Amino acid sequence: MNSVPLKKENLTIVLPTFNERKSIDTLISQLLFFSDLYELEIIIVDDNSTDGTTALVRKLAQKDRRIRLIHRLNRSGLASAIKEGIINATGDLVAVMDSDGQHEPISVKNAIGKLRKEDLDLVVGSRFLKASIIKGLNLQREKGSSLANRFARFSLPNEYKHITDYMSGFFVINRDSCLPYVHKVYVNGFKFLYELLSVSNGRLKVEEQELIFQKRVFGSSKLDISVVWDFLISLLHSICFRILPRRAIGFALVGAIGVFVQLITTTTLMLILRMSFKSALPFAVVIAATSNYLINNALTFRSQRLKRWLLVKGLLKFLLVASLPAFANIGLATAFYNVISPNTFLAQVAGILVVFVWNYAASSRFVWNTPS
Repeated sequence: MNSVPLKKENLTIVLPTFNERKSIDTLISQLLFFSDLYELEIIIVDDNSTDGTTALVRKLAQKDRRIRLIHRLNRSGLASAIKEGIINATGDLVAVMDSDGQHEPISVKNAIGKLRKEDLDLVVGSRFLKASIIKGLNLQREKGSSLANRFARFSLPNEYKHITDYMSGFFVINRDSCLPYVHKVYVNGFKFLYELLSVSNGRLKVEEQELIFQKRVFGSSKLDISVVWDFLISLLHSICFRILPRRAIGFALVGAIGVFVQLITTTTLMLILRMSFKSALPFAVVIAATSNYLINNALTFRSQRLKRWLLVKGLLKFLLVASLPAFANIGLATAFYNVISPNTFLAQVAGILVVFVWNYAASSRFVWNTPS
């Protein structure tokens, strides 16, 4: 009697790309061999690459229906690309990995085996298990990732304390059990995996497997100041039990920088130009407001970032929106200085705190056209 062949599981592999033309062809060729084991689907989510990645993947997809391209315009970011790929996946199992060749394809098979054997929701490929091998991180990046993982462990539920690599870009999920939490992931967050663990609040069964992290052959890392900024916001958001809006946290941090700018400017004008506190304060308030605007434009609202003439126009709108609270800032600080205490530091802080909420709500709506 002929045995009935076992039905293959459906597997989707999600590959976020931005300018990975030199590595993506080889990686896809390697992943296609999984068709012997699974009903395979490979989704490439491309953020409108400028090096020909999109055109190359489109040609591959035209020849092979196992390959799908999602070409994104006017939206970008690693976390949002992963989220979009998972939501559009047809596989019961979904693997997410980098497109630069630093994750070995065999790790997908190993992770699926562990997920099925231990009945897990999520398997993370860790660079920091004892059996893992790191070839693709320099010492500075490795130390930075280790530090970020320590902060992440502090901010996440106890059920995830055993994880060693919350910053990993490689993981395999059971789509059905993880999808409700995937929908909740904030796409401008620092790392998709960290955000997924945070929103799931300890409800997922998660384990790790060792990972051989290869050297990047082509291209360069996408790590920049905005990534570090997102991580800080993500940490504070989790520590605050995700009650405060992320943008409000970012706006508050920028406001803290503005406080520093205002205090330094006031002191400088008083000491060097011999201006009185009352004369120096208006200049300091305008300079601090301008610095807040530029930093918020670069970081807090970078998905709606204004450029060139719109940047100048936005500054004028921001100063206009902030003019009423700026006058309140100056008036309150002056009154505090005259009536309560001649301490210039306390006087300025009192004025700044009172106008924060107005600046956040009004500028979010009227300058960057986004809900607060």
